[in-house]
Amino acid sequence: MRRRNFLFAAPALGLTACGFALRQAPTFAFSTIFVRVAEASALGNELKRNLTGSGLVVITDAKLMDTAQVVLDIVTDQREKSAASLTSAGQVREFQLRVRVKFRLRTPQGKELIPDVELLQQRDISYSETQALGKEAEVELLYRSMQTDIVQQMLRRLAALKEI
Repeated sequence: MRRRNFLFAAPALGLTACGFALRQAPTFAFSTIFVRVAEASALGNELKRNLTGSGLVVITDAKLMDTAQVVLDIVTDQREKSAASLTSAGQVREFQLRVRVKFRLRTPQGKELIPDVELLQQRDISYSETQALGKEAEVELLYRSMQTDIVQQMLRRLAALKEI
Protein backbone atom coordinates (compact mmCIF):
# COMPACT_ATOMS: atom_id res chain seq x y z
CA MET A 1 0.00 0.00 0.00
CA ARG A 2 2.82 2.39 0.89
CA ARG A 3 4.59 1.59 -2.35
CA ARG A 4 1.52 2.45 -4.40
CA ASN A 5 1.07 5.77 -2.57
CA PHE A 6 4.72 6.59 -3.21
CA LEU A 7 4.31 5.85 -6.92
CA PHE A 8 1.43 8.32 -7.11
CA ALA A 9 3.18 10.99 -5.05
CA ALA A 10 6.59 10.79 -6.79
CA PRO A 11 5.59 12.65 -10.00
CA ALA A 12 3.96 15.46 -7.99
CA LEU A 13 7.04 15.79 -5.79
CA GLY A 14 9.29 15.78 -8.85
CA LEU A 15 7.33 18.61 -10.49
CA THR A 16 7.40 20.80 -7.40
CA ALA A 17 11.11 20.20 -6.88
CA CYS A 18 11.99 21.40 -10.39
CA GLY A 19 10.29 24.77 -9.90
CA PHE A 20 7.30 24.00 -12.14
CA ALA A 21 4.36 26.33 -11.58
CA LEU A 22 1.35 27.18 -13.67
CA ARG A 23 1.49 30.57 -15.37
CA GLN A 24 -0.09 33.19 -13.15
CA ALA A 25 -1.84 36.38 -14.17
CA PRO A 26 0.77 39.12 -14.67
CA THR A 27 1.34 41.71 -11.98
CA PHE A 28 2.09 45.24 -13.06
CA ALA A 29 3.98 48.11 -11.44
CA PHE A 30 1.05 50.41 -12.27
CA SER A 31 -2.71 50.27 -11.83
CA THR A 32 -3.97 52.68 -14.52
CA ILE A 33 -2.98 52.81 -18.17
CA PHE A 34 -3.98 54.90 -21.16
CA VAL A 35 -3.73 53.00 -24.46
CA ARG A 36 -3.29 55.21 -27.53
CA VAL A 37 -4.45 53.11 -30.47
CA ALA A 38 -6.82 53.47 -33.41
CA GLU A 39 -10.45 52.83 -32.45
CA ALA A 40 -10.91 50.27 -35.25
CA SER A 41 -7.81 48.28 -34.29
CA ALA A 42 -8.63 44.65 -33.50
CA LEU A 43 -5.27 44.31 -31.75
CA GLY A 44 -5.99 47.39 -29.64
CA ASN A 45 -9.38 46.04 -28.58
CA GLU A 46 -7.91 42.66 -27.62
CA LEU A 47 -5.09 44.37 -25.72
CA LYS A 48 -7.52 46.58 -23.77
CA ARG A 49 -9.65 43.53 -22.95
CA ASN A 50 -6.60 41.63 -21.64
CA LEU A 51 -5.36 44.59 -19.61
CA THR A 52 -8.78 45.02 -18.01
CA GLY A 53 -8.91 41.29 -17.31
CA SER A 54 -5.55 41.56 -15.56
CA GLY A 55 -7.00 44.02 -13.06
CA LEU A 56 -5.78 47.28 -14.60
CA VAL A 57 -7.95 50.34 -15.13
CA VAL A 58 -7.77 51.14 -18.84
CA ILE A 59 -8.47 54.79 -19.62
CA THR A 60 -9.80 55.36 -23.13
CA ASP A 61 -10.72 59.05 -23.03
CA ALA A 62 -7.81 61.18 -24.31
CA LYS A 63 -8.91 64.06 -22.05
CA LEU A 64 -8.21 61.88 -19.00
CA MET A 65 -4.77 60.72 -20.20
CA ASP A 66 -3.00 62.71 -17.48
CA THR A 67 -4.81 60.70 -14.79
CA ALA A 68 -3.17 57.46 -15.97
CA GLN A 69 0.09 56.31 -14.42
CA VAL A 70 1.46 55.16 -17.79
CA VAL A 71 0.68 55.69 -21.48
CA LEU A 72 1.03 52.87 -23.99
CA ASP A 73 1.48 54.19 -27.53
CA ILE A 74 0.83 51.73 -30.36
CA VAL A 75 2.97 53.34 -33.05
CA THR A 76 2.46 50.73 -35.79
CA ASP A 77 -0.12 47.96 -36.23
CA GLN A 78 0.22 46.34 -39.66
CA ARG A 79 -0.98 43.19 -41.34
CA GLU A 80 1.02 42.14 -44.38
CA LYS A 81 0.45 39.44 -46.99
CA SER A 82 3.00 38.61 -49.67
CA ALA A 83 3.53 35.81 -52.17
CA ALA A 84 6.16 33.40 -50.85
CA SER A 85 6.28 31.01 -53.80
CA LEU A 86 4.86 30.73 -57.31
CA THR A 87 4.11 27.84 -59.67
CA SER A 88 5.80 27.56 -63.06
CA ALA A 89 2.66 29.17 -64.52
CA GLY A 90 3.09 32.21 -62.26
CA GLN A 91 0.23 31.38 -59.89
CA VAL A 92 0.67 31.87 -56.15
CA ARG A 93 1.33 28.58 -54.37
CA GLU A 94 2.15 29.95 -50.92
CA PHE A 95 1.62 33.20 -49.01
CA GLN A 96 3.56 34.64 -46.12
CA LEU A 97 1.44 36.46 -43.52
CA ARG A 98 2.94 38.97 -41.10
CA VAL A 99 1.66 41.00 -38.18
CA ARG A 100 3.98 43.83 -37.16
CA VAL A 101 3.40 45.94 -34.04
CA LYS A 102 5.58 48.72 -32.70
CA PHE A 103 4.88 50.21 -29.27
CA ARG A 104 6.39 52.20 -26.42
CA LEU A 105 5.49 52.86 -22.80
CA ARG A 106 5.93 56.21 -21.09
CA THR A 107 4.55 58.29 -18.28
CA PRO A 108 2.10 61.11 -19.10
CA GLN A 109 4.94 63.55 -18.33
CA GLY A 110 7.09 61.98 -21.08
CA LYS A 111 9.52 59.76 -19.11
CA GLU A 112 10.28 56.76 -21.34
CA LEU A 113 9.78 53.45 -19.52
CA ILE A 114 9.99 51.07 -22.48
CA PRO A 115 11.57 52.49 -25.66
CA ASP A 116 10.19 51.64 -29.11
CA VAL A 117 9.83 47.86 -29.44
CA GLU A 118 8.80 46.09 -32.63
CA LEU A 119 7.16 42.67 -32.41
CA LEU A 120 6.76 40.53 -35.51
CA GLN A 121 4.87 37.30 -36.09
CA GLN A 122 4.86 35.52 -39.42
CA ARG A 123 3.26 32.38 -40.81
CA ASP A 124 3.34 30.64 -44.17
CA ILE A 125 0.15 29.30 -45.73
CA SER A 126 -0.33 27.24 -48.86
CA TYR A 127 -2.84 28.52 -51.39
CA SER A 128 -5.08 26.89 -53.96
CA GLU A 129 -7.53 28.74 -56.21
CA THR A 130 -9.99 25.86 -55.95
CA GLN A 131 -10.25 26.41 -52.18
CA ALA A 132 -10.14 30.21 -52.17
CA LEU A 133 -13.01 30.78 -49.70
CA GLY A 134 -11.68 28.26 -47.19
CA LYS A 135 -8.18 29.68 -47.48
CA GLU A 136 -9.41 33.21 -46.77
CA ALA A 137 -11.05 31.95 -43.57
CA GLU A 138 -7.78 30.20 -42.68
CA VAL A 139 -5.84 33.42 -43.32
CA GLU A 140 -8.15 35.30 -40.95
CA LEU A 141 -7.68 32.62 -38.26
CA LEU A 142 -3.91 32.83 -38.63
CA TYR A 143 -3.99 36.63 -38.35
CA ARG A 144 -6.10 36.34 -35.20
CA SER A 145 -3.69 33.77 -33.73
CA MET A 146 -0.66 35.96 -34.47
CA GLN A 147 -2.44 38.96 -32.96
CA THR A 148 -3.14 37.01 -29.76
CA ASP A 149 0.53 35.96 -29.56
CA ILE A 150 1.65 39.57 -29.91
CA VAL A 151 -0.80 40.77 -27.23
CA GLN A 152 0.56 38.12 -24.85
CA GLN A 153 4.13 39.21 -25.60
CA MET A 154 3.17 42.82 -24.92
CA LEU A 155 1.59 41.88 -21.59
CA ARG A 156 4.73 40.01 -20.53
CA ARG A 157 6.90 43.02 -21.43
CA LEU A 158 4.62 45.37 -19.49
CA ALA A 159 4.67 43.01 -16.50
CA ALA A 160 8.50 42.88 -16.62
CA LEU A 161 8.60 46.59 -15.73
CA LYS A 162 9.29 46.67 -11.99
CA GLU A 163 8.95 50.38 -11.21
CA ILE A 164 7.64 53.52 -12.83
